[in-house]
Amino acid sequence: MTVKTILTEPNKLLRQVSQPVAKVGKEEQQLMDDMLETMYSANGIGLAAIQIGIPKRIIVMDLSKENEKKEPRYFVNPIISNKDTLKSTYEEGCLSVPNQFAEIERPKKCDIEYLDYNGEKKILNVEGLLATCIQHEMDHLEGILFIDYLSKLKKSMIIKKLSKIKSPRIVV
Repeated sequence: MTVKTILTEPNKLLRQVSQPVAKVGKEEQQLMDDMLETMYSANGIGLAAIQIGIPKRIIVMDLSKENEKKEPRYFVNPIISNKDTLKSTYEEGCLSVPNQFAEIERPKKCDIEYLDYNGEKKILNVEGLLATCIQHEMDHLEGILFIDYLSKLKKSMIIKKLSKIKSPRIVV
């Protein structure tokens, strides 16, 4: 397994719509293994392939706590249906928007149809943190970041901050 570089905003690739995966084979499984390793090394709980520059509809996730047994989840070509009309709010952060957090409101429950690590079709009814996390990661597949739900002012302030961090500084 290899730890990959996580792209950070602003980056045009993060705004790209990811493409469906034709079938889950060794290459996709290796990618998911690398994504999981990358996510763990960055102390994240979810990662979409586009965040490491690969525009495929693949997500990895693990919501287990630090002292608990790891419980990795793999979602290939996920589709959300039956979004609940009830909403819940969580403070979200993102590995591609480092050190920035905001309260985001999303549907409290939803169903996810996807292929697992072995390419088997699954349907999962999710709620709470898992529902929020899967919706956050699926936004990445559409080129959407959690900061896109914020006001224009808040979003532009965050992007400006991240741009300053990224730009090379010349010290004389």
